[in-house]
Amino acid sequence: MSKILENTLQWVDERFPLTKMWEEHLSKYYAPKNFNFWYYFGSLALLVLVIQIVTGIFLTMNYKPDGELAFRSVEYIMRDVEWGWLIRYMHSTGASMFFVVVYLHMFRGLMYGSYQKPRELIWIFGMLIYLALMAEAFMGYLLPWGQMSYWGAQVIISLFGAIPFGIGDALTLWLKGDYIISDATLNRFFALHVIAVPLILLMLVVAHILALHEVGSNNPDGVEIKKKKDENGIPLDGIPFHPYYTVKDLFGVAVFLIVFFAIVFFAPEMYGYFLEYVNYVPADPLKTPEHIAPVWYFTPYYAILRAIPDKLGGVIAMGAAIVVLFFLPWIDRSNVRSVRFRSWMYKLNLAVFVVAFILLGVVGIKPPDEPWKTIGIVCTILYFGFFVALWLISKYENTKPVPERVEYDAH
Repeated sequence: MSKILENTLQWVDERFPLTKMWEEHLSKYYAPKNFNFWYYFGSLALLVLVIQIVTGIFLTMNYKPDGELAFRSVEYIMRDVEWGWLIRYMHSTGASMFFVVVYLHMFRGLMYGSYQKPRELIWIFGMLIYLALMAEAFMGYLLPWGQMSYWGAQVIISLFGAIPFGIGDALTLWLKGDYIISDATLNRFFALHVIAVPLILLMLVVAHILALHEVGSNNPDGVEIKKKKDENGIPLDGIPFHPYYTVKDLFGVAVFLIVFFAIVFFAPEMYGYFLEYVNYVPADPLKTPEHIAPVWYFTPYYAILRAIPDKLGGVIAMGAAIVVLFFLPWIDRSNVRSVRFRSWMYKLNLAVFVVAFILLGVVGIKPPDEPWKTIGIVCTILYFGFFVALWLISKYENTKPVPERVEYDAH
């Protein structure tokens, strides 16, 4: 049997670089030996992507992208399709958990300077993934055709109309496929959600991983492990990704799945944050909900939009809040990567940024009344102030000495 497997593998390797890919990206890909808890979230994001694709395939088997049938088809999946409720709740919970792990993954990049040279392209690919993920979530949000889906999409799509020179009107019309949100909009969003955006997302994930493995992984000390190698060219502070980190990631996957399925089975709506209660009512173009707010993972940017009185100014500010993240590798001018060796000013600046982002998420859910309106304005200033302060601090901050090799104690 072993001889047959060996011959089969050899036959495949002569025609497809299977062993070469295994070695380059797993068994002979050397990662820093001091990875910590924060390095779980990249692999967890990949896991959630697989969950979303698999559950999405099964959902499309019974979903009807039709203005008259969409809401009823979701109810049919929940009530009559065998295990349909489980698949639907896995998909809806997966959407929120995707953003949870991605936000934590991005925070780790901020803490350890994983966007700095030579990893700028990794960060840019990651930000493009983030944009594609937001587009995918927005398109999927309309598909249940509930009240909040309909009116949330109405509000978001109308924002594009603020773009001047006729571009906004043309873009809005293209997104709707009609002059109002209708059956044509639903069909268009279904096609984008199921086919177009996932293809882009998968290509970006592959590019992100290839770019990462080309320059190597960063680590909590921000030390380049490729600088210190033995006589065989193996990094002294590196260990093979497989089996060491595959085993570690499996532990992270097990813990994540426990939390994931606890939510699926016991709190799939998560008290109205993962699945809004208003969305259990069919879409009614003639009845506007009392308070319209996007899903929680969009609310920080929605709060920034509302903080600016002018509609066009709000759209520009919301777009700038995302675009500025692309330029982070050049805004941060420090030669030190890790937060462990940076100044107290940088740590304070990062802490204020995180608190401001979380508060913006809370403000985006609340009605635009006081004190939330004032808190939103203050947090918007703090959000953009982070990048201005980073530009100034990173050039002149007093950093601690960075070690020549990673600091690691085996345990």
